[in-house]
Amino acid sequence: MAAATVEQVRITALVLYPIAMLVTLFRLYVRFARSKLWWDDAWVLVSLLCAIVSLTATLLHIQDPPVLSRNAQVAVYYMIAQFFYAVAWSARLSILFTVIRLSFERLRRMMVIMSVGFFITWVILFAQVWWVCERQPGWKDQPFPQCILGENVAIAQIIAAVLSDAILVFSPIRLIWSVRLDKITKIRLIAVFATSAITTVVSMFHAYAILRIPGLTEALAATIEDSVSLLTANLTVVVAFLFNLKSDSDDSDNRQPLHYSFVRPRKNPMSTMGLTTTIAHPEPMVVDVHVDRIHDRPAGSQTAVDSQGGSDHVFWGKTDVSETFELKMLSSDDSKDDIKNGFNRV
Repeated sequence: MAAATVEQVRITALVLYPIAMLVTLFRLYVRFARSKLWWDDAWVLVSLLCAIVSLTATLLHIQDPPVLSRNAQVAVYYMIAQFFYAVAWSARLSILFTVIRLSFERLRRMMVIMSVGFFITWVILFAQVWWVCERQPGWKDQPFPQCILGENVAIAQIIAAVLSDAILVFSPIRLIWSVRLDKITKIRLIAVFATSAITTVVSMFHAYAILRIPGLTEALAATIEDSVSLLTANLTVVVAFLFNLKSDSDDSDNRQPLHYSFVRPRKNPMSTMGLTTTIAHPEPMVVDVHVDRIHDRPAGSQTAVDSQGGSDHVFWGKTDVSETFELKMLSSDDSKDDIKNGFNRV
């Protein structure tokens, strides 16, 4: 592969960065207009601001002939190297927090722990640039000062990118298979899956450039990776908007923890299913309960309400009769009678 030219780097930066920035601004506008700004939007805003700095530094770095002093050129290179990581990893954190916002309970806690790991990885890669480059000061005297990052940095980038993107690819799978999702949420998770894989491919190209074609080609690969990372971080919101679908999760984003506990009590020998449901939720909701009747006994049901307003429902009936019930879960302020009456046969 031929080395990139100054003009190629300039055109790529002036095309891809502005596109990614405009898409980000559009995403933030959509979220702001719907009053749904959350941590994933905060991280994508950080990525946007870092991309502005990275674009400016890149254009200053490739000026031919150079107009900056030698020390200024070295400082600009360090800005490019460090803000590259800032754009890429804040974009990954934005995607991760999108998954967190859509997930519940155990998966949500796991993803929050993963976000701490992402941030620590970012700090390690940030520090690695300093200790590698400061040990080889000869690069500072080149016409376009650029540190030779070498094999160790390339390997670290590949490992970090593959592991982090694998988390972003596979973490939504549990959510998809364990929760009944509305259409818009499925679109978001599919977008996270696809775009994270694209980011991995671009990261590998950048690592290859570090190893085999350092210099302007490396700068070109970094520009592409940053732009793609920022674009993919916004795709979940933009795709939903373009499909003109209003997500149920937009109406009930996980800004506050929700706790759902389903436990199976001791079985009644005459019942096919015992289900105790505990829900903390500020608004009424409807749950479909499907019961297969397998015992030959007159159809019936019992409802017991405890002192906290919870309910324990036991069903029995004749052989091979399937019925669906609608269970209306009310807040703890509702009366016991309302909770009783909320369980109606459809």
